Amino acid sequence: MNLAALRENYQKGELLENKVHPDPLEQFKIWFKEAQNAELPEPNAMFLSTLGKDMRPSGRIVLLKYVDRGFSFFTNYFSRKGHDIEHHDKASITFFWGELERQVRIEGHVEKVDEKLSTEYFQSRPRASQIGAWVSEQSAKIPHREFLEERFNALEKQYEGQEIPKPAHWGGYELIPDYIEFWQGRPSRLHDRVVYDLVNGNWERYRIAP
Repeated sequence: MNLAALRENYQKGELLENKVHPDPLEQFKIWFKEAQNAELPEPNAMFLSTLGKDMRPSGRIVLLKYVDRGFSFFTNYFSRKGHDIEHHDKASITFFWGELERQVRIEGHVEKVDEKLSTEYFQSRPRASQIGAWVSEQSAKIPHREFLEERFNALEKQYEGQEIPKPAHWGGYELIPDYIEFWQGRPSRLHDRVVYDLVNGNWERYRIAP
């Protein structure tokens, strides 16, 4: 593998600080819509980084489901990320839309979303996914694949013809940002990086070196 020879010369766009939206959440929505219009696979996939009780970092891909005050995703509260967030509410998320040569880095703190919103979202999920939320003790050690399949079949039979309730251990988190960076690839590695920094309740906008 000649990894050192792998490189791209980015040249699909530019990002100028005097042409972006003054509100970073609105700027994110603009870019997200452009990612959707480009028909990228799962443009809402984001890399969530958390810190464990022992300050050991961990990361995984989760799916963005709402953008309001911040960026919301849903999970089992007893998962590794759930335990991480319980101990350290600071986290970061990263979007990478390679086809557009764009990246968005977001840092902030995480809060649980309103239980009503978690229930509404749970009820909007496919029925099999609802059952799956009950089946999987996410991040727990299990003996084999059949263990999951047997539990799924048993719960499918148990709830046949009934509405499936949302598990108390399942729901949403929202990352409330205080730092957002938009990155646009440019030729010669002179990339555009525009930062929004929350200072005393106001977003300050500036460019940083690539």
